[in-house]
Amino acid sequence: MTVRFADGAAPASASFWLVGHASKGTRRVEVFRKPRSPDVCEKERDEAQAEARQCQEDKARLLAERQEPGGLMGAAWLERAGTLASKTLLGSVRELPGNALGLEASTSSSYTLSDKTRPVSVAARLSLKNPGAEPWTLAGAALVDKEGEQVDLATWQQEPIPANGASAVVVGIEGEPAQLGCPCKLMLWEAGGPRTVTLENVTFPEDKAKGP
Repeated sequence: MTVRFADGAAPASASFWLVGHASKGTRRVEVFRKPRSPDVCEKERDEAQAEARQCQEDKARLLAERQEPGGLMGAAWLERAGTLASKTLLGSVRELPGNALGLEASTSSSYTLSDKTRPVSVAARLSLKNPGAEPWTLAGAALVDKEGEQVDLATWQQEPIPANGASAVVVGIEGEPAQLGCPCKLMLWEAGGPRTVTLENVTFPEDKAKGP
């Protein structure tokens, strides 16, 4: 509902959503407003628009930070006491024959809180070789554990892997899903295309000092 005031003062109108109540109601709604100068209304409008822009910028920044390598697990490592462990996957991980990219180097990492026995976040950094004629851009990744449970991973890639070139990608996850029963299968897929990468026997380090 829009109300237009007849005295010519600012604001000239006001808009409302009227919501009915099952047990309460009225046939008449009166609207009162305190007149304000156009300068005051314009200032409030500009402030509201500036606040909305700031919210949009903050949202975009937070979404971008989630895609950074540090956003996968870095906040946990920096802000809470615990153990960070890493290990190489070369020699233990298995590449499937149909993979679109080749694995040149790989490292898995885990972060375990000081009062916990299982990781609260895990990540893997993979250096991949693209033998194809087109660049390869990571669109998504997932882990499948030995029980068949699948979880989607956060991903980071600085730039597409060029044709006949190599580059690194980082994938990871925080929270309870990080406590998967591995060895796991890691699946990566490209944006808008059929080329995929599947790695089997992927594991993450554990804090052995705390027991199984």
